[in-house]
Amino acid sequence: MQTEQIKIPLFGKTLDELQDVVHELGLPKFTAKQIADWLYKKKVITIDEMTNLSKKARNQLSEQYVIGTSPYSGVQESKDGTKKYLFKTLNGGYIEAAYIPEKKRSTLCLSSQVGCKMGCLFCMTGKQGFQSNLTAGEILNQLKSIPEEESVTNLVYMGMGEPMDNLEVVLKSLEILTSEWGFGISPRKITVSTIGIVPAMREFLKHSTAHLAVSLHSPFEKERRMLMPISQKYSIKAIMDELKKHAFDRQRRISFEYIVFSGLNDSKAHVKELARLLNGLKCRVNLIRFHPIPNTPLKGTTEESIRYFKEALNAKGIITTIRSSRGQDIDAACGLLSTRTLKNKVVPENLHLRNT
Repeated sequence: MQTEQIKIPLFGKTLDELQDVVHELGLPKFTAKQIADWLYKKKVITIDEMTNLSKKARNQLSEQYVIGTSPYSGVQESKDGTKKYLFKTLNGGYIEAAYIPEKKRSTLCLSSQVGCKMGCLFCMTGKQGFQSNLTAGEILNQLKSIPEEESVTNLVYMGMGEPMDNLEVVLKSLEILTSEWGFGISPRKITVSTIGIVPAMREFLKHSTAHLAVSLHSPFEKERRMLMPISQKYSIKAIMDELKKHAFDRQRRISFEYIVFSGLNDSKAHVKELARLLNGLKCRVNLIRFHPIPNTPLKGTTEESIRYFKEALNAKGIITTIRSSRGQDIDAACGLLSTRTLKNKVVPENLHLRNT
């Protein structure tokens, strides 16, 4: 019995890779750019919709390839307008993308892995364990397959997974997002987060001009290692030494993410040490309210404490903001929706399945 050929997705390929495809099929070289235009600038779901390709070329492509985009499985919508989209991956896992509309911009938070290896104490995704890396196509599909694609102004790689643990693919997705032949998005509109995997961070800063956000959460090594076990391998000092080798300005920003926990990292001593640590580095600090997750001893600090922390850092010359909490009436914490879906194999409350 002859097995059905598994066709290869075109979506997620770079222009160079598409040129290899058309070369192997004996098609004109300019066909690669035509395909890229259909993939990244238009909403085609079949190769036959690529109407400026000859019928013969479309038939040749269709024998081995498919577009490769896929619809979201479901969506939760908050009363504040935030939407969390759920996507099913090829290996049977789930990932999330969060759409966050604001007055002057709309941000999409992208996932880069199914689950995560890092095991951070405050992260629901880490409790899933690592399942797989996403492909460039699966990362970009989170943007391409939501109805708000055209209104998205900013992208942040701050969803499920550690982007620097899937660096080659993340860089590939960034090339497609920022290239003229791809989505054509300015790298100034894209931020990639990391918990501080130093060698990968160094490569990212070398090969991309997107902004960088480092998850810090404590300026003290012992505390940070408790919150983030990876700190045992890449210390705060190693991270800071690497960052101070690079120039950051309006073209490329460095920011530090700092979840403020009650009685753990919200004291005057933390303000003083954080100011010392960041001295000489042009950066900003984003303070984050903790979104509760099951089975954790951590608690968010009070509004009074987080505002004190902000004002104290600003007084020391460090630009500091408090990130608005969004989507509190849905599964706001990263990884919570996918964990519940994977664990229960049922539709979580307020998750609206997509009609297909």
